[in-house]
Amino acid sequence: MFEIGNSLREARLRQGLDFPEIEQATKIRGKYLRALEEEQFEVLPAQTYVKGFLRSYADQLGLDGQLYVDEFNSRYVRGELEEEEEQPFRPPSPSGWERTGSFQGKAVLLTIAVIVGLTVFVFAAAKYGGKHGPSVLNVNPPPAPPKSKPTAKLVVSTPAGRSSYIVVYRGTRSGRPVYQGTLEQRQRQVFVGRRLWIYVFAPANLRLRLNGKARVVPGQGQGSRRWLEVTPGGVTLAPSPG
Repeated sequence: MFEIGNSLREARLRQGLDFPEIEQATKIRGKYLRALEEEQFEVLPAQTYVKGFLRSYADQLGLDGQLYVDEFNSRYVRGELEEEEEQPFRPPSPSGWERTGSFQGKAVLLTIAVIVGLTVFVFAAAKYGGKHGPSVLNVNPPPAPPKSKPTAKLVVSTPAGRSSYIVVYRGTRSGRPVYQGTLEQRQRQVFVGRRLWIYVFAPANLRLRLNGKARVVPGQGQGSRRWLEVTPGGVTLAPSPG
């Protein structure tokens, strides 16, 4: 057993990520991401959303999403199912139907009649109104949602027996790095952003996966230090800052 919320929060802070960045990458609203970290699962609409959001959030942070779903099931789902099974089914009282049946029946018939009348009127107007007839319906399509900018999810690792020292910046190279350290053999780090900059020592020892696809480190045979620029479109060799 482990703490779901604290584990997610520590992984996010370790990578220097904020809720808006993760919201853009996962399409999960920020208030739901915050609820997962605080284990306030009742904020989410249903358990199906909790499981789906847990898996997506954990995967985005480079964690095992299924492990978090299994932990949620073991701690929350079983108890709720048992509680539901203990409550017997109680059919509605016949007397209640007798008191309200007449009124409800009339209301249903009236509603059906109104719907049928409107349907006939609409089809008749569309069929016989002609090209210059009055427009019965003026339904404007909803505006298309704004397109979100693509995000790069970069997994950096080193093979067995190799190591590489890296410094990673998000957005611009003039700010504070989000990560700085040596990746020992078979270690990996995950970084998310629209633009990443990596200063790498021993680029031949580095392995990259961008949005799930393996990428070759450019300029491996041209020296021991390299600047790399990472975008959703790929990894390119960048000039040293002046």
